[in-house]
Order: sequence, then C-alpha cells, then structure tokens
Amino acid sequence: MEQMKDLVSFLARSLVDEPEAVEVVAIEGDHSIVIELTVAQDDLGKVIGKEGRTARAMRTLLAATSAKQRKRAVLDILE
Repeated sequence: MEQMKDLVSFLARSLVDEPEAVEVVAIEGDHSIVIELTVAQDDLGKVIGKEGRTARAMRTLLAATSAKQRKRAVLDILE
C-alpha cells in the first residue's frame, strides 16, 4: 500500500506548481485500496489534464502497481 501511495505522491508533486500542498491518503479495505489525492485549487487542472488524460494515466499506473499486490486500487482526486 505504501508503494502505491508513494507513486501517486511522486507523480502529483512532479506535475503541480505547489508540491508542498499535495496530500495523499490511503484507505485500505479487504480487497481494495482507495487513494485520495488533494492538491492546491490552482493545480487541480494540471493533475486532471485535458479531457482527464493525466488522471487516466495515473489511474492506469496505479492499477498496474496494485495488480502485483492482488488488490484493486481507486484514485479519487479531491477538490
């Protein structure tokens, strides 16, 4: 779980103008992990990307990482 949390944190901090405002919280269930990403209001568009492409790419990387641990990972980008 820590590996997935670090991955999302690294990706988000690389994309935004205010990396100190990035917060990642992981909530683990039996068969799934919900990762909540919070960024500064001005950086929200950078994390989501045009037509959601950046967010979709982050979710794809997260799914590949979670498959190794045989769990389902969900990325929630909070405002």
